[in-house]
Amino acid sequence: MSKLIVFNLISLDGFFARLNGDIDWHNVDDEFNKFAIEQTSSFGTIIFGRTTYQIFEEFWPKVINNPKFSKEDHKIAEIIQNVEKIVFSKTLDNVTWKNTRLFKEIKVSEIKILKERAKKDIVIFGSGTIVQAFANLDLIDEFRFMVNPIILGSGKPMLQNVKEMKLEHLKTKNFKNSNVLLYYRPIK
Repeated sequence: MSKLIVFNLISLDGFFARLNGDIDWHNVDDEFNKFAIEQTSSFGTIIFGRTTYQIFEEFWPKVINNPKFSKEDHKIAEIIQNVEKIVFSKTLDNVTWKNTRLFKEIKVSEIKILKERAKKDIVIFGSGTIVQAFANLDLIDEFRFMVNPIILGSGKPMLQNVKEMKLEHLKTKNFKNSNVLLYYRPIK
């Protein structure tokens, strides 16, 4: 069975975006880009909430053939374009991005079937409210937080209103740019 993984870049104080949704503070370099390609290639399905989905849909398809972006950005854009995507939204009526399905609500039984049938791991990017809902339903198998060396002071928290959960540390990866990737598994 595939794992359902939360993967997010966060500030030291636990925010995944500024209050306005801006992520210009992400600490990105060549080493990070190489890692991002490897990481994104390992996922078979990406899960989004409405806001993150709309940000990704607006940005990534435009990157594929745009010469102002790096070859790493082009590769990530192609991977995201072609991978299965699921968006959870009560307000969207339809989705048009290639390989995307719309779900109106989170049903535990559907997520378990999705995990059983998946050939590769499933990941949630961004989408704080979706992460919170999945965490409270005990659907997350692993957390991967890339802590960036910045304190934002305010922003969109990744784990607000999540029930208490004990975690087991799996490993840590240090990056030259001072990012630290932490891997944790919920203890069930």
